[in-house]
Amino acid sequence: MSKESKDEHKKGGGKKKLTLMLFAGLLLAAGSAGAGIYATGGFTKKTEREDPNWPKLVVRSAEPAEPAPAGEGEGEVPLKVGTVSVPNDRFKVDPSKYEITYIPVEQPFTANLSDGSGFIQIGISLATYYDGKVVANVKRQDVPIRSAVLMILSEQDPAVLSSAQGKQLLQRELARAINGVLREKEGFGGIDNVYFNSLVIQ
Repeated sequence: MSKESKDEHKKGGGKKKLTLMLFAGLLLAAGSAGAGIYATGGFTKKTEREDPNWPKLVVRSAEPAEPAPAGEGEGEVPLKVGTVSVPNDRFKVDPSKYEITYIPVEQPFTANLSDGSGFIQIGISLATYYDGKVVANVKRQDVPIRSAVLMILSEQDPAVLSSAQGKQLLQRELARAINGVLREKEGFGGIDNVYFNSLVIQ
């Protein structure tokens, strides 16, 4: 190989190295910019948008609510109007700022326990910080909610239910199951907790 061709080969190699270094630099800069945009949420697609038909939180008023006159709307939960929109039904609610509504479930639930040794019967009320739309959703989805509650009850171990912790765990499981039904059927859960009105294990 002649000296001239060696020099041309070296020059060509130098150009290739320079091009490669420039390309690597551009790639690094683009990667840094992309990481910055990603970190600030630029690439995330907002999948959850506020739906104007979703229930809204009910702001706690300074004055206590007046009880309904006797005989009027017995067994009926007053439908409150909410004013505070939320991005989703998993929004962390501050109980000191919002008013709670209790929704009594009229009929008790009875199911055999998982080991077949006895049965459990409970009466429950549901609690929500959201407006009357959640109350209406619960009433509309009564059948699937009852089914979900009965399925949870039939899986219970009497030994676990004998402790306060076991009963609290059951409350959380019921709330999760009821919210699951409401999300599936109505697109929004909104139940904060389940409370026992009665509880019999035999």
